[in-house]
Amino acid sequence: MKKDILIIFAVILALAVLIGGSNFQSVEEYYLVHIDDITPESETVFISIDCSDVLNHLDRLDKALLDEIPPGGVILPRTEYVLRPGDTAFDLLKRTARHNAIQMEYQGADRNAFGSVYVQGIGYLYEFSCGPESGWVYLVNGKFPDKGCSGYELSDGDWVQWIYSCERSNFEF
Repeated sequence: MKKDILIIFAVILALAVLIGGSNFQSVEEYYLVHIDDITPESETVFISIDCSDVLNHLDRLDKALLDEIPPGGVILPRTEYVLRPGDTAFDLLKRTARHNAIQMEYQGADRNAFGSVYVQGIGYLYEFSCGPESGWVYLVNGKFPDKGCSGYELSDGDWVQWIYSCERSNFEF
């Protein structure tokens, strides 16, 4: 009888702790909640996501996507985030997309011949959504890196720009 009361008490106590506001989070969830916790000691990076080139080529755009283009073509203005050790341009994009609820789809490095993650779509804009040469490119500090986004490790102060281009000729590779 005494043993049963102890078991019931333990179960009630455990339920009270769980219901009473314990907030169990994975490391990933914690960092998503605290993504903007920039302190003076933090190393930081910047990211922006832009599809304004589409506005110059609306005649090429899949008409079903017209409502997906944000005003001015800016999906995410230049935004500062904490740089984590070993962060790549892709890590930053993935974390930023999750934090801001921006749709993103990618192909893993093991699934293509380039050995790097391939960003297929952001904000419902995919390769070829706006013509045969359209797709996502990225720049770091205004320059095209010589490696894929999952192989480019970021440094303090870097600015990663993700740009949707409708024509390859918009950029010199």
